[in-house]
Amino acid sequence: MKTPPFSKEARIEAGVLLRRIQQGESLALPYSRPMASIGKRCHERRVTDKEHEWRIVYRVDVDAIVIGDVFEKKTKKTPRNVIERCQRRLEAYDRAVREGKER
Repeated sequence: MKTPPFSKEARIEAGVLLRRIQQGESLALPYSRPMASIGKRCHERRVTDKEHEWRIVYRVDVDAIVIGDVFEKKTKKTPRNVIERCQRRLEAYDRAVREGKER
């Protein structure tokens, strides 16, 4: 996954809010909204950056914040390909974690 071309201000905003999530804080609108269409514990985090509206899709696990995707939001609805890509990535992550525990 490539790092999005966030401005310095947007990187700081995203980092601060992700840190709050890591520390156990639950974020709600306008910062974050649930994304049940992707999976349990999945959320979409809004990052406003000059002329761009970025989204960070993440899942809150017990021991990690798993980033599913970062994309520029251009329409009201999350694109189907983004939802499917997040689902595939999270499934791959879960599979890797399970396989690591089996060793």
